[in-house]
Amino acid sequence: MPYYTRLLFLLFCLILIVECRKHKSRKKRWSTPADAHKPGSPLSKKVVDGTKTRKVKTDHLLRVDDHDFTMRPAFAGPAVPVGVDVQVESLDSISEVDMDFTMTLYLRHYWKDERLAFPSATNKSMTFDGRLVKKIWVPDVFFVHSKRSFIHDTTTDNIMLRVFPDGHVLYSLRVTVTAACNMDFSRFPLDSQTCTLELESYAYTDEDLMLYWKSGDESLSTDDRISLSQFLIQKFHTTSRLAFYSSTGWYNRLYINFTLRRHIFFFLLQTYFPATLMVMLSWVSFWIDRRAVPARVSLGITTVLTMSTIITGVNASMPRVSYIKAVDIYLWVSFVFVFLSVLEYAAVNYLTTVRDGKDRKLREKVRDQSQPLPCTCGMSHARTMMLDGTYSEADANSLAGYTRAPMVAEDSSEKQERMVVHLSLDNESTGTKKKGIRSFRIIQNTHAIDTYSRMIFPGAYIFFNLIYWSVYC
Repeated sequence: MPYYTRLLFLLFCLILIVECRKHKSRKKRWSTPADAHKPGSPLSKKVVDGTKTRKVKTDHLLRVDDHDFTMRPAFAGPAVPVGVDVQVESLDSISEVDMDFTMTLYLRHYWKDERLAFPSATNKSMTFDGRLVKKIWVPDVFFVHSKRSFIHDTTTDNIMLRVFPDGHVLYSLRVTVTAACNMDFSRFPLDSQTCTLELESYAYTDEDLMLYWKSGDESLSTDDRISLSQFLIQKFHTTSRLAFYSSTGWYNRLYINFTLRRHIFFFLLQTYFPATLMVMLSWVSFWIDRRAVPARVSLGITTVLTMSTIITGVNASMPRVSYIKAVDIYLWVSFVFVFLSVLEYAAVNYLTTVRDGKDRKLREKVRDQSQPLPCTCGMSHARTMMLDGTYSEADANSLAGYTRAPMVAEDSSEKQERMVVHLSLDNESTGTKKKGIRSFRIIQNTHAIDTYSRMIFPGAYIFFNLIYWSVYC
């Protein structure tokens, strides 16, 4: 009996040992991944995902929460030098009416903040977007004389921050700004305009912040494809100076200057050529018969109204300046030429009416003083005129300038006869009439006024154009 008992006990122990070993092997198989990270394990060499710990390392390196970034770097020390450079992306528009311009640019700042320094074995910089900008100190640069400006935010805020291990910082942003430009239109449209975009710190004086162009004139770069419809961009350049405010002090101010020259061809087609053609059209009336009153009057009024429309159209697209522009001089002188052509016909018509009245009175006076006499004897200071149209030499000289009027015979039977009429005229009155006729012969001859106008008007207008273009070009 004891023998069988011991045998059963040994079998039971063997079964327990086997079950324990199976349980240990099963536990080891399930716990192998956790043990792989132990030193010396071959699985411990697996690459670890660094993005899971990057945030902790960045905060630790920059120490953003360990410093008060509401204060400038080196507070209570020397002024912080902040370098600036600008890349002009586009010059969007120039408005003469509002006297401003719109520009899109990349504005970059460079400074050193030792609070952002971090150790780096590779000496590589770290780049961030606009979310970190709100946690650190950045220069408070603004645009002087700016009307509207904004930072582009599509698809995110166009802001970039790059920090180097030694604490140097690059801060870049893309801005569109509309700023005032004081324009001088005294030579418009043959003018050149110089506009300026000014940058300045709003809060920090030159004792706290020193703004400067990082690379001098090379700090400003432009896109070669920049072009405007009405202007030719001649040059961009930079300047800097101090600006003083009586209540706050001196500030560093940076200037972006660019010079624009206006294209003249558009205004030649739209303003100068039409005005010149209207003036030339007004001269056509000098070749129209003075008795064609409707034709000459309608032509003059049409040219005057057309010139008024051209002047109104040009001034509608310009600011209401208090001085005379170059285009105003040309248009108003052209308007005066057109207006004088209308007055010229008014003078011609008036003098024609006056002359016809005088001729009618003279014919009546001659008819009243003419009497048929049988002979010419005993008449002193007498001149002879044949009623059949034949004049003596003395009569031709005394009646020069008068028109001939056929006289009606009182008796038809006397048409075949030649009658002699003696005109007894006083020598003094005759001499006065001859003097008046010679003095006003050109004025009374309306054909001569039109003839002289055909030469005087074009010659004077050509002379004006020569002076105008030599002065303004």
